[in-house]
Amino acid sequence: MLIGVVGKPNVGKSTFFKAATLADAEIANYPFATIKPNTGIGFVKIDCVDKEFGRQCNPRTGYCSKGKRFIPIQMIDVAGLVPGAHEGKGMGNQFLDDLRQADVLIHVIDAAGSTNEKGESIEPGSYDPCEDVKFLEVELDMWYLGILKKGWEKFARTIVQEKQDITLALSKQLSGLGVDDKIMEEVIDNLSLNKETPQKWTDQEISKLATALRIKTKPMIIACNKVDLSIAKTNLKKLQETFSKYEFIPCSADSELALKEAAKANLIEYLPGDSDFQLKSPEKLNERQLNALEFIRTNVLQQFQSTGIQHVLDTAIFQLLGYMAIYPGGVSKLEDKDGNVLPDCFLLPKESTALDFAYKLHTDLGKNFIRAIDVKTKRTVGKEHLLQHRDVVEIVAGR
Repeated sequence: MLIGVVGKPNVGKSTFFKAATLADAEIANYPFATIKPNTGIGFVKIDCVDKEFGRQCNPRTGYCSKGKRFIPIQMIDVAGLVPGAHEGKGMGNQFLDDLRQADVLIHVIDAAGSTNEKGESIEPGSYDPCEDVKFLEVELDMWYLGILKKGWEKFARTIVQEKQDITLALSKQLSGLGVDDKIMEEVIDNLSLNKETPQKWTDQEISKLATALRIKTKPMIIACNKVDLSIAKTNLKKLQETFSKYEFIPCSADSELALKEAAKANLIEYLPGDSDFQLKSPEKLNERQLNALEFIRTNVLQQFQSTGIQHVLDTAIFQLLGYMAIYPGGVSKLEDKDGNVLPDCFLLPKESTALDFAYKLHTDLGKNFIRAIDVKTKRTVGKEHLLQHRDVVEIVAGR
């Protein structure tokens, strides 16, 4: 699974990425500060199941703190997109290609309207961030359309002449964008396109197909950055009223990065996604640093209940993609061979079965599956049993 962080230059996109991952990312106040995509590991947050067993878990990857389990996810931050990216403006074609494998997109926008359409700094409130949402939709739709229409007439004729299945042929052509047979069939049926005569599909029908496939394979959440600027509240309300199909989450990437860096330096106690922090060593902070932390507390945490960064990640994975967290464990033993309690936690797509989980753990467990056990209830279940978020499952397999 891969999360793509997108947006125009200078809106705080790379700051968002660094705040989410603490990975080194170039942050600068000019367009195309990021040329090569940054990759890193972020974390989604769940209530850990360890307390239900009266144990403290020992994660092999990620970490657990105060009853919250943080599960690693892969993220990519591509360079800023500008209008006309699908035509190659800026470095658009390259940057769009970097997004091919992304399962979900986080669109970072400047909610304060302090950057214009080119990503240049302007007076806060003098640009409408609604335009950024529209612009990215157009760029992504045109990107999909360009791939779809490349050699379309010859492609459509061949399908008809050779009596191929248009659904299978198109899903193969667009597999690099995450399109599979099921998605393609669903979209074609919803648009009532005639599968027997693709050569007669109109430009408008093909455009609708491109948009529908983009929506299906690149679901998107909007991170409304720079909410600490006063005008952002007004813009946030306008965004929510204008685009009901998206979730807009108020964010302050600068604040999250500052809090994580302070926590890393052991100056404060802070858990990502929390609505407050505690000073640990106030004597080590100068007046400017104390004022900055108080500004974050008053203008971000108290007003929005968090910096928004963790909320964006959790919403993208658990709501937009519908993933769930599943722990492997044993009814009689929660530890691995090294004594670590509940060391692993995996993210699986919705409607995953016990058999799917067995294959996730190891191919041999899937091939030799006998049964599974719900560790919380100690109930034996079969291979078709649908798993639920935060299940702990033991797989019983033959040899």
